[in-house]
Amino acid sequence: MDPPTGPPVGPYDYDLVVIGGGSGGVAVAKEAAILVKKVLILDLVAPSPRGTVRELGGSSINSISIRRFLQQASLLGKAVQDSKAYGWRMKEHVSHGWSELVEAVQEKVKTRSSELKRELKSCGVYYLKARGEIVAPHTVEVTEMNGRKRRLTAETLVIATGGRHQYLDIPGDREYCLTCEDLLSLTQPPGRTLVVGGSAEGLECAGFLFGLGLPVTIMPQPHLLPGFDRRMAEKIENHMIVNGVDFLYNCSLSKVELTEACSKEVVLGASATEPQQVPRGKLRVTITSKDGQTKQEEFDTVLLAVGRKSSTSDIGLECVGVQCNQDTGRILVNERDETSVDNIYAIGSVQHGRPSTTGLSVHSGTLLARRLYRDDNILCDYTNVPTVVLTPVEYAACGLSEEKATLTFGEPKVEVYHRYYWPLEWELPARNKNSCYVKVICHIPDHERVVGLHVMGPNAGDILQGFVAAMKCGLTKQQLDATVGIHPGTAQVLSLLTETQRMTEALMIRGNC
Repeated sequence: MDPPTGPPVGPYDYDLVVIGGGSGGVAVAKEAAILVKKVLILDLVAPSPRGTVRELGGSSINSISIRRFLQQASLLGKAVQDSKAYGWRMKEHVSHGWSELVEAVQEKVKTRSSELKRELKSCGVYYLKARGEIVAPHTVEVTEMNGRKRRLTAETLVIATGGRHQYLDIPGDREYCLTCEDLLSLTQPPGRTLVVGGSAEGLECAGFLFGLGLPVTIMPQPHLLPGFDRRMAEKIENHMIVNGVDFLYNCSLSKVELTEACSKEVVLGASATEPQQVPRGKLRVTITSKDGQTKQEEFDTVLLAVGRKSSTSDIGLECVGVQCNQDTGRILVNERDETSVDNIYAIGSVQHGRPSTTGLSVHSGTLLARRLYRDDNILCDYTNVPTVVLTPVEYAACGLSEEKATLTFGEPKVEVYHRYYWPLEWELPARNKNSCYVKVICHIPDHERVVGLHVMGPNAGDILQGFVAAMKCGLTKQQLDATVGIHPGTAQVLSLLTETQRMTEALMIRGNC
């Protein structure tokens, strides 16, 4: 819905202006409009260096849902291989069509964004594809796509600008490298790919590309899945290595150059408005080891997955005194999501020191609107936030990692129950028996309360979701053991854990003696 042009009702043009169209910003805007408030969303993000333009909806539409589609494409390829064990016979060779996948996913992204805009309109939310910059505590300068500027006022401002993928600031990175959001800008398969960084997005993209039969090399920077449980990260790494993904350890990327532009590829981002002519050819990368030695290798594509940088540097926060962390650029907030300026709030990944998931952003945005306009006092609980990593063998986690639990409570007060399992559907095709794994971390003095739950296997995110509610209610190991499992089914393995990590380590030591 386009903003009204008539005179404002009351002292401000709007009750609420949301700067940024991420999932948290959209959630707070929709809930505020339902509560009969006048709401405007401002969302205009600069294209990536490759020309990829993000649609309204933030990472939920532009990144996470795309990665789920890509994971499914890879899983379907594996299912085709497994189907022979179930008696299916293929009349002809099965191959993957990259261009068909790209076209289908891009069309779905546009459709979902259009549906979101219609939903906002039906709720009464005004939406403007424009950049917003705070120039006073209640005033935002709006710059539209045609360069036209105007100023609007609002009683309350919410920052939900999210973040963008980082670059390495080395020669050739912006000219020749892709980030995860640019992957579907390629109209041809990416070929031999170097993935720089071990973030969740990087591992997901690496697994997807490898699942399509493409050679993939991962260069961790310096570790895989920073912030996640180390043992779980190692198991994901081992699974990828066993299946043929290459890793380059203890080194960094120092230069990327085009050896020979063999063609000019027309590149369209997920919703790029104008095609770009980008040179396509072999990329020569210079790799520097820890001891300063250098070597060169050639790849078809270099994908950067070295984290995200908060998009807070050019929206006027310093003008009104909103305090940010100097290292991350993320906004300092209290338990009510308030910034250092009374009427300005922040939601989602722009918050400093808090977990960042789409589900959490939506939940916290909804609660914020209810506190502002319905006199609710319910605060968002930022503990026990579930997350999922869409690697070839999916990984889902909720609560503390083993390292964080040990640091918080002390090693003697932490018990870890674990088990490998073999999904029934994997038995006929004889997939690796030790690829799937669960781990439950308990705080012993508190009746073995479950403080961390980790699942690695098919549909891990869906399996974990129900247990998250139980953890919110103080789930203990005794209650978990008393849960009757569904058979045949994978989730039942969580109620059948009897072996502790200490027992396993003791048996290994005894076996080596």
